[in-house]
Amino acid sequence: MDALDVARWQFGVTTVYHFLFVPLTIGLSLLVAIMQTVWYRTRDEKWLRLTKFFGKLFLINFAMGIVTGIVQEFQFGMNWSDYSRFVGDVFGSLLAIEALVAFFLESTFLGLWIFGWEKLPKRIHLATIWAASIGTILSMYFILAANSFMQNPVGFHLNPDTGRAELNSIGALLTNKVTLVTFPHTFFGALMTAGGLIVAVALWHLYRGREEQKDTFRTAVTFGGWVTLIATAGVLISGDFQGKIMTEVQPMKMAAAEGLYETTSSAPLSILTIGSLDGSREVFAITVPNLLSWLGKGDIHAEIEGINNLQEQYTAQYGAGVNYAPIIPVTYWSFRMMIFFGLAAAGVALLALWFTRGGRTPTYKPLLWLTLTLPLLPLAANSFGWIFTEMGRQPWIVFGEMLTRDGVSRSVSLAEVLTSFTTFTLLYAALAVVEVKLLLKYAKAGLPELDPEPTDDEKNDDSRPLAFAY
Repeated sequence: MDALDVARWQFGVTTVYHFLFVPLTIGLSLLVAIMQTVWYRTRDEKWLRLTKFFGKLFLINFAMGIVTGIVQEFQFGMNWSDYSRFVGDVFGSLLAIEALVAFFLESTFLGLWIFGWEKLPKRIHLATIWAASIGTILSMYFILAANSFMQNPVGFHLNPDTGRAELNSIGALLTNKVTLVTFPHTFFGALMTAGGLIVAVALWHLYRGREEQKDTFRTAVTFGGWVTLIATAGVLISGDFQGKIMTEVQPMKMAAAEGLYETTSSAPLSILTIGSLDGSREVFAITVPNLLSWLGKGDIHAEIEGINNLQEQYTAQYGAGVNYAPIIPVTYWSFRMMIFFGLAAAGVALLALWFTRGGRTPTYKPLLWLTLTLPLLPLAANSFGWIFTEMGRQPWIVFGEMLTRDGVSRSVSLAEVLTSFTTFTLLYAALAVVEVKLLLKYAKAGLPELDPEPTDDEKNDDSRPLAFAY
């Protein structure tokens, strides 16, 4: 083990941990905005209660996401200084836009939303949560654009004097074909996560909550269940487009996802393979004929390049002495776990809708325990998706331009990286306990009581303190 290995582990652990909060924040911001919009248009108090109830869970998750996200940018300078020097002109512009535009947009309007319940006109107050939601979505787009540059570098030129990548087209960077297909896929994954949380919390209250609140939570189950199913369809459709772009710009990643060593026409996709760990020798496999060719190129008879053929091409193009294939078991199984957990989430959401149809209150207790896993299933799918995306790019930190081994900080020792890795891991473990306890506490509390509507005189009384709704 050397500093490179530990630095990769540290970035991987902190990134996956941070991304546990990101999809929930993005999805809940939009769904809470929709809930408040329904209340604004119908004046049905159950939607106001749901807005404030799930808005509280959204705020807890938002705060934790900020805390864990700050660490990510520091690591570029700490453990990956050579990478930062190489790509800083390109990568830094997107991070700056994300911070100055998206983050300030969401944080500013979120503050107005929190404190403006009794101060702002209803229409203006509704606009603040929509502005905050748009900010979270824009933040996601800019971060994905930065990551997509690592997958498919565009909009830059290499300065031969400095050896640095320099931005020459912000338009090309923001319209990277990888960004355009990754954005909807990630967005729908976020909606799956938020919808799953709504279903799980609401169904728990249908089983064990107060009788007078059950009608409202039954509405939440229906709302969250349909969001999850629609988002699943969006994930599948966008994932199909993403697979074809991935095959175009990173054919090695697609070959590694199947453990396909030799170039094959009408390539099948295996559901399960038993054989050697690296997939080079197959003993038994359950396959779907032609599916890999369809996923990769939209043609069931298309040729999919194999790992061995691509290794020869990359050796001739980029140089010898490097294994250009990623770790096959990781890419193979993370790809399948992503799909499995995503489809499992849709299946559980469908069961929840079925057992609550027609105003029913389900009494089948195993359904409750199954539904309580619903927030975790899309989170697992999201996490495995990112593991596949990032591990499948290896050994490149910027595909075709810079190897991961060349991006690590040369002046940071193994002991120093181990120290920071251990510290972050312990700190994040403590934050996980805090997050879970806060979410469970406020999720179990039930719907909030509504304050009486303030009079016009009270609204215009500037001496009244700001009302913190939570």
